[in-house]
Amino acid sequence: MSALQYKKMSAEELIVLSQQNDYKALEELIRREQKNVFAAFSYLCSKKENVSDLTQEALLRVAKNINSLKNPRLFKGWLNQIVTNLFYDELRKTQRRPETVSLDDENEEPLKFQLTDKKCKPPEKCISSELEKIIKSAVLSLPEQFRIAIVLREFQGLSYEEIAEATNSSIGTVKSRIARARGRLQQDLKAYI
Repeated sequence: MSALQYKKMSAEELIVLSQQNDYKALEELIRREQKNVFAAFSYLCSKKENVSDLTQEALLRVAKNINSLKNPRLFKGWLNQIVTNLFYDELRKTQRRPETVSLDDENEEPLKFQLTDKKCKPPEKCISSELEKIIKSAVLSLPEQFRIAIVLREFQGLSYEEIAEATNSSIGTVKSRIARARGRLQQDLKAYI
């Protein structure tokens, strides 16, 4: 099959072919999902340097474990379960090792949050980019349970049931977390929206 034929296939078709050891189908499936996985981690993780590593690890787990997926229609929830588990693993690692701060270089300038990008030409693009940074910052400031629930719902498009399964919570708990996250985000972003 040609690369164009794989691009025209549905996700379910790619999953079935991937489970039959069609590596081109698996490659196309991962190519389609990598942006979504990266976006999810970029909203979940406060450390930018971890986002790429976690994305790579999640996609590697998809490739290794695609045969364990029984129903191709459940792929999105299965993938988000992988993302959620990796995020929780990363949280546990960072809680075990305290962050160290170097006091050696006192002359180093503090990091500044820069909203304007000098390379931005169209003003609309600059405004959109700045607003995205502000929203991402607001999402990252949420407590982890709220952040996970809102990212899986609003950015990944999962149902309440799928989020409950991915986070090992009840549907009521998921709804509550999402409502509270939305309330906090509205409060934090009301000056901008």
